[in-house]
Formats: sequence, structure tokens, C-alpha cells
Amino acid sequence: MVDVLSRRDARRLAVRAQVLTARRPDGVLDTIRRLVVLQHDPIAAVAPSVDLVLFSRLGSSYDPDELTDLVAQQRVVEIDGLLRDARDVRLLTADMAAWPGPDAPAWLLGNARWLDDNRGARRDVLDALRMDGPLTAGELPDTCARPWRSSGWNNHKNVTMLLGLLVQTGDVAVAGRRGREKLWDLAERVYPPDEPVPAPDARRIRDERRLASLGLVRDRVLEGYPDDLVGEVVQVEGVRGRWRADPALLARVGGPFEPRTALLSPFDRLLHDRKRLVELFEFEYALEMYKPAAQRRWGYYALPVLHGDRLVGKLDATADVRRGRLVVHALHEDPLDGEPWDDEVRDAVDAQVTDLARWLELTVER
Repeated sequence: MVDVLSRRDARRLAVRAQVLTARRPDGVLDTIRRLVVLQHDPIAAVAPSVDLVLFSRLGSSYDPDELTDLVAQQRVVEIDGLLRDARDVRLLTADMAAWPGPDAPAWLLGNARWLDDNRGARRDVLDALRMDGPLTAGELPDTCARPWRSSGWNNHKNVTMLLGLLVQTGDVAVAGRRGREKLWDLAERVYPPDEPVPAPDARRIRDERRLASLGLVRDRVLEGYPDDLVGEVVQVEGVRGRWRADPALLARVGGPFEPRTALLSPFDRLLHDRKRLVELFEFEYALEMYKPAAQRRWGYYALPVLHGDRLVGKLDATADVRRGRLVVHALHEDPLDGEPWDDEVRDAVDAQVTDLARWLELTVER
């Protein structure tokens, strides 16, 4: 028999999975392990997204230097713009060794042909890294025999595209950053020397960990094939279709829930699936920094506001470091079950804005 969850229980399951209850994780590395990945993004209207995600879990005690140190120690590594526990690389290296794979789509096979056509450039980049790495892309030679062609965005970025493909093959890795620029080195100098997990086992473990970090997802959206899916099949009351739920979290449904209030990064994984956001949280949100100012409803880089198991609004704020101010342009309050915020919600959100400013070492300006 398929379990049927109320929307409230489904939301709480997702919030627990994302480590957003009052029971906070045990430091930066524990947070990363439980979230599986942190997404890098260069926009820092308030703070870099990776830091906002960690602040929302750890509070103002979080020190960004802790993350910097973990990356420098190669205990946390960056792959395809995602930070992850270095011990998880073993779940990816079997696929890297088999790249592009037997069932690769046509576009990926085209990338593999481009890489093969530029095998001399590949050799030159690896030699340069072996001798002088880590280096930025601009410090590496461009000896590509066949230029990269795209719709325009990546034209004339031969080395950048080459490095991206060499990450897929397991030859190179991000060794850190110099300002906003990535530093590249041979993968063997960056990744732990762990034995790869066989590809089918690795795929299943990735699915299990991803599901544990999200709580529940739409059925058949994980990596596994239909006869090899993880989790328990559930339905959500009032929502069409089937879902897969993490068994450990599902067992806690109906148990004590320890709510708190948090300000989230626009790239937070709780928000990643916009359809799930509407269906479970009944919350409308869009990142509006690419829209003209006149078309924005909530602001350039509005931070969604979590209160307990509900997403209740958006904070439009900017960190003005030069003036020492966290400028609050607007706090958009979404009605809760048709009712405006009460004093308890407003006070809890105000406390989080104050905590955010304290963490940024700024003063709130409204």
C-alpha cells in the first residue's frame, strides 16, 4: 500500500532533509556531506551563494574561512561548479574513466570528437599543468587545431571548454581559486587516491544520497533505471502523481518537528525544483536578477524566507560593504493560509535579518 502524505508532512520531510530545522548540523563539512553538493555562483549581492547556504544552516557562527580551508586542504573539491566532500569523488571516477559512455547522446559524442581532434592541445595542457600547475585557464596554452564553435556564448573559449571536458575524463580538476578565477591542476594531485566504486553501485549510492538530501522527489527523476530506483513510493495529498521518499526520513513523519526561521540563498536546493516548490510549499518564486528592474516583483537577488515548514516571503536586500550597511529594500510578506503575518512570524524574520547583518559585520538599514 502506498503511503499518502499530507502537504505539511511532505514539506517537513523536505525541510528535515535540507538540514533546516532547529537541530543544526555539526560544522561546515557535516553540512556539505548532508546536502551532498553546494552550487557555486559568482553573484554576491548579499554574499556568495555557498556562504549563504552554509549561513542558513549554521547561523552567524559560520566563518567562510572554514570553507576556504577545507578547499585548500582538498577535503572539499569542486566538480562542474559544485562543491562536494572529496571522499565522494570515488562515486564519479568510474564514469569519468568510461567517458563519454556507451549510451552517450549525439551532442556528447560530438564533444568527444572535438576533444580527439584536439589531442595535441590536450597533451600540451596536461604537460603545462604537470610542470607548473596549478594554473588559471589564461595561463595555459591554446594550441587547438579545431576551434570550439557554439551559438556564440563559448566561441573563442577553446581552453575553457577543453578544461571542462578534461574534468569529465578525470584528467584535470579545480585546485582552488585565485579571486574569481579557477585554478586548474592534474586530477591526481587534487582528488583522493581512492579506488573507484563500480559504476552501477556508484549510481545507486548517488541516488540514495541525493534522495536523502532532498527528502522526496518526483518518481523516476533520479539517475537509476525504472527497475532500480531507490526510496519508498508515496503520494502527496492534493498533488497528482507519485513521489519517491527517503525511507529514514519517511519513518520520522508524524514525529516531533523542530521549526526555525531561515533566510535562503536563491540557489538553495530546497528551491531547486520550482514545480515541487509550488506543489508542496504553494510558493511562487523566480530569481529576477536577469530581468529589467521595472519587471521585477521581489528584487534583484531576493532571499526566500523559511518559517517552520512554510516559505512565507522574500527579503530584497543588498550588502553595501563600503558603507557598512545591509540595505533592506523590501520585505515581501506572503499571506499564510490567506492571513497576513502575525507578530510571531514578523519578529522571527526580523531576528534573522539582524543575524544576517551580524554575520556580514554590517548594520541593518531599512
